[in-house]
Amino acid sequence: MFQKILIANRGEIALRVLRAAKELGIQTVAVHSTADAEAMHVRLADESVCIGPPASRDSYLNIHQIVAACEVTGADAIHPGYGFLSENAKFAEILAAHNITFIGPSAEHIRLMGDKIEAKRTAKRLGIPVVPGSEGAVREDRAAKKIAAEIGYPVLIKASAGGGGRGMKVARSEADLSEALSTARSEAGAAFGDDAVYIEKYLQKPRHIEVQVMGDGAGKAIHLGERDCSLQRRHQKVWEEAHSPALNAEERTRIGTIVSNAIADLGYSGAGTVEFLYENGEFYFIEMNTRLQVEHPVTEAITGIDLVHEQIRVASGGGLSATQDDVRFFGHAIECRINAEDPRTFVPSPGTITHFHTPGGLGVRVDSGVYTGYRIPPYYDSLIGKLIVHGRNRVECMMRLRRALDEFVVDGIKSTLPLFQELVGNVDVANGDYDIHWLENYLADHAADHK
Repeated sequence: MFQKILIANRGEIALRVLRAAKELGIQTVAVHSTADAEAMHVRLADESVCIGPPASRDSYLNIHQIVAACEVTGADAIHPGYGFLSENAKFAEILAAHNITFIGPSAEHIRLMGDKIEAKRTAKRLGIPVVPGSEGAVREDRAAKKIAAEIGYPVLIKASAGGGGRGMKVARSEADLSEALSTARSEAGAAFGDDAVYIEKYLQKPRHIEVQVMGDGAGKAIHLGERDCSLQRRHQKVWEEAHSPALNAEERTRIGTIVSNAIADLGYSGAGTVEFLYENGEFYFIEMNTRLQVEHPVTEAITGIDLVHEQIRVASGGGLSATQDDVRFFGHAIECRINAEDPRTFVPSPGTITHFHTPGGLGVRVDSGVYTGYRIPPYYDSLIGKLIVHGRNRVECMMRLRRALDEFVVDGIKSTLPLFQELVGNVDVANGDYDIHWLENYLADHAADHK
């Protein structure tokens, strides 16, 4: 087991990793920008190192400074959390060259799954169902028109190196295709330095289903069920739950087995999430995230397995703590991402939190690094914290969520709490009857009603 772990992140995920490390008896090092000097994870870590000014590129993305912090403190491993350097293959390689363990998959697997085209090819080779579309990057409009005609409109143009909805455009007919291609390439080049795009069939009303996996890097892997992340805004997840209201036990076992077998064949090490669109009983691979997900607590709630403990255990050479037969599912869990944003316009609302009170009680968990008097800086994402509730079934979970949301207090800044209070009372949401377009349609209708 490691002696000391440096946490190369900030906010709630840094605090989440710190707690797991302490429970395992491992010393912790927090790194922080000057803007995060008073952050909770900095206060609670055994040691802390300032790695630069507020801008991410000068601090949390500054590989040289992070490696130097390891050398100064004697940390023998780094946990990257999510975002920042968590899916940076070069970072993993540099750490290996300095004999520092990266708590995550190999640089090879990070690079492979970071290229959306290669990831899709690999998934298909491993027996994972994929969305019909181009085999690789589409460079010419003539080829794009041929592919689109074969798979049928509407089609989705996506950046090969993309994520977060950037470089993603829908063409509903041949007349739309050239402009959609041009716009997607331009956005992809600006955002990722790579303007390569590919084409997929655009599904009309799919759900976003993802499967949590853990691999030991030596040919063994397990799945921990699925999460439904269909409530999204601008391709960003807002509400996640496990299990999906749309799947039955047979479908869950089928896709989980396919994915865990594929991950085992790949020789993958650590936590990963294989994401799908799901429509009319069929799964279609989107991508694989080679890191811990923001929404991992809902999986922990229904399995009782600490995913960060597992990550640390696997990275230290201890292997998986459970076999597939050991995995049991209990009840239902939902996570709401509470952001420092206007609940109507979603404009960020940085500032000082004058009063912060989190809900409690059976089955209620809040992952947050903020506190009364904490100042939300304007330099990073707007996540205040995550509210996770667990119940014996979905009905109990929804009732518990409603109660917990009413107890949650964030004063001094605007937050998205009112949005979730609306959603938990919505009939479609209560029935689990939604797809990836539902929330944006709801918000558009709501905005129209208030004009």
